[in-house]
Amino acid sequence: MIEQANPVFAARAGTLTELQEAGRLVTKVGSVPVVVFWHDGAAYAIEDRCPHLGFPLHQGTVEAGLVTCHWHHARFDLVSGCTLDMWADDARGFEATVRDGDVFVEPRADDDPIGHLQARLRNGLEEGITLVVAKSVLGLLDAGVSPADIVRTGVDFGTTYRGAGWGAGLTVLVAMANLFPHLDGDDRALALVHGLAFVSNDTGNQAPRFPVGPLPTQAVPMTRLAGWYRRFVETRSSDSAERTLETALTDPSRLAAVEATMFAAVTDHVFVDGGHTIDFTNKAFEALDLLGSDAAGQVLPTLVSQTTRAQRSEEFSEWRHPHDLVALAAETAARVQGPAPARAAGIDVGAIGWQLLGDEPHAVADALVDAWLAGATDEELGRALAYAAALRIVRFHTRNDHADWDTVHHSFTAANALHQALRRNPTPELRRAAVHAALRIYLDRFLNVPPARLPQTTHGSIEAMNRCFDAQGMIDEAANEAYGFLKAGGSRAELIAALGHALLVEDAGFHWFQTVEAGVRQATAWPEGSEESALILVGIARFLAAHTPTRRELPTVVRIAARLRRGEALYEDDEGGDGN
Repeated sequence: MIEQANPVFAARAGTLTELQEAGRLVTKVGSVPVVVFWHDGAAYAIEDRCPHLGFPLHQGTVEAGLVTCHWHHARFDLVSGCTLDMWADDARGFEATVRDGDVFVEPRADDDPIGHLQARLRNGLEEGITLVVAKSVLGLLDAGVSPADIVRTGVDFGTTYRGAGWGAGLTVLVAMANLFPHLDGDDRALALVHGLAFVSNDTGNQAPRFPVGPLPTQAVPMTRLAGWYRRFVETRSSDSAERTLETALTDPSRLAAVEATMFAAVTDHVFVDGGHTIDFTNKAFEALDLLGSDAAGQVLPTLVSQTTRAQRSEEFSEWRHPHDLVALAAETAARVQGPAPARAAGIDVGAIGWQLLGDEPHAVADALVDAWLAGATDEELGRALAYAAALRIVRFHTRNDHADWDTVHHSFTAANALHQALRRNPTPELRRAAVHAALRIYLDRFLNVPPARLPQTTHGSIEAMNRCFDAQGMIDEAANEAYGFLKAGGSRAELIAALGHALLVEDAGFHWFQTVEAGVRQATAWPEGSEESALILVGIARFLAAHTPTRRELPTVVRIAARLRRGEALYEDDEGGDGN
């Protein structure tokens, strides 16, 4: 095309004669390398980097309006730069003009780089292409897009394209959003990519979700809707419960009452679905804290299907024999209802946590009741329970079966969810759930027989702790290094960032993300330098050391994406693999 170029923004690539003779010219627009092709009597300009792994496209082949990269044979439209092979991502198209016999290249006036990156992020989620997700996240963060807006894209996708509703993917995404502020800068994008990759995997080969829709009236009072919802969850009537919930959510002022109702339904039975249901419910409300209450109608109904189908612990013999813990739970819950008692002096929340590790169920129940009667707040009860559950991990003996790490993990992450719910919106039903959590922690007592020794060292280093994650079985060594680092005056924030990094450089499983995020939330609920905070972080270190190392494939993909953004020539060396 023969047009006038904008001399302010245009970069000169060469003469038209040179372009016609060579077939291609290379230049830069700002820091972006650009190749201009002469094809079918016209000039076309696109980014001179294959977006897959950075191979220079000027070394490719042009034919039939397509440029083909010779490294992995990805094909790109010469006009737009967009790929015909979705795994490769889009190259950026530029405007090529000719003025007075010279060829100029400039950005297109209608460029919307943020909109393009958001679209590519959605495409990456749809296709399950982690490299595209990683490049999009890195680009959005560099462009100043907030982490919350990136998470919103993932939540929109996960709540739309998973017929079963809320699951592990969205839980990991929200957990990583919570962990984001505690991480070092280089790990923050990696955390979001992990969460988004989980969402993509969780929606793969799933039918989309079709909301039931609310009743065409807002005249039903919330008290009645609450009763309906709990009845329909009780009878596993998923569509009925969802329609009731969607009706309640048509009035934004009901959100606190909706939260109380949903947690009541989760706790109408004892320790539902191994603790996952209360954790999912809490994470959904944490998503609203991040995205705003206007997302409630989209997010909360996705919980209903999982809640109605969840297993109930009354169905398992361990809750019935040799002790009827279901009956004990009901009796104990009745003892902690009513107006809050007067507060006694000197309540020690950490000591309550240790008392909850008793070997006899009635003593555990009494410890909880005694703490409440002494005036312990709902938040303090929740924090004591989470601390007790963390101590089960700290004292988990390596003679146990490896799969039993999941048992103590479930108790801990459920207790953390309960604590967060009690902080946000305490209710009598959540206090009842505290009894359930205490008895769940009691059932884990055999995993502390014999108890692993608590660390005693007064020195340690993050470098030595990190080495423990590179070899299997260095559980107690990692614990000692983490504890010793803090006792020697090390920064809690630095240790948390290091533990977050240790998580993110692995191909971590669902439970890992839950445990680390819950551990950070619980450790930071205690004062800096406290023994409770230190031991909770010891628990995280032990859990990670029990499961590492892995193949570390996803972090490699993100590292490749970061190198591509820096313009590094990956094709000139073999660092990081090919990213497929």
